[in-house]
Amino acid sequence: MISREIWMLAGTAATIGLVHTVIGPDHYLPFIVISRARNWTLRKTLFVSFLAGLGHILSSVVLGFLGIGLGIAVAKLEGVESARGQIAAWLLIGFGFAYFIWGMRRAWLGKPHTHPHLHDHEDAQIHPHGPDEGSHDPDHEHVHEHAHTHTHELAEHAHPHGEVPKKANITPWVLFTIFVFGPCEPLIPLVMYPAARHSTAGVVLVAAAFGVVTVATMLIIIALASYGASFVKLGKLERYSHALAGLMIFISGLAVQFLGL
Repeated sequence: MISREIWMLAGTAATIGLVHTVIGPDHYLPFIVISRARNWTLRKTLFVSFLAGLGHILSSVVLGFLGIGLGIAVAKLEGVESARGQIAAWLLIGFGFAYFIWGMRRAWLGKPHTHPHLHDHEDAQIHPHGPDEGSHDPDHEHVHEHAHTHTHELAEHAHPHGEVPKKANITPWVLFTIFVFGPCEPLIPLVMYPAARHSTAGVVLVAAAFGVVTVATMLIIIALASYGASFVKLGKLERYSHALAGLMIFISGLAVQFLGL
């Protein structure tokens, strides 16, 4: 039998989960900007976000249950969560900075440039016995612009300069790892009250209320923002989309680390 106090605590946990997620840009901003830069479908974006959010919650739940089982004091568990928060924030900062540098390099390599092309078949029609030695007809040479990295508008013209093998996309796994390190500081003291009352059902209820609301809030914000971002056209800045995504993640990491968001 779950007491009235624990039901109220579960409601409080749900409310805190909502506020905790909304005011923490690290819960949704990385997924929104990476999804926009990498042209993920909404389905893939939400799937990756769900897995990351689930790992984010379960890591703190497992730590809380471990602390309860070993009789570790709340203060010590909160200290562990704080240390995890520091690690996660610096990982987010490092990932954002590295992704920004990679995005700038990709944008530079994707800078539109020109290639002259001489149409030998047209020369053969004009000079059926072969072109005169030293002749060069500028009318049969054309120059056009293209980029070697294909992003949106720059992808309209491709050249067979050699096939580039597809590489495994580790970005979702990086985000997942960072989120697993990311703590849910408010969850630990919330589950300690029903634990002190020896109510396993109460611990599960409070943890579930916090976790479900946190992940649901993440997915709703990410879905709405990703849908809106799909209508944003960057024009010539499109090739900088990865660099901009890295910059936004870097800034959100700094906000978490130094502003406590």
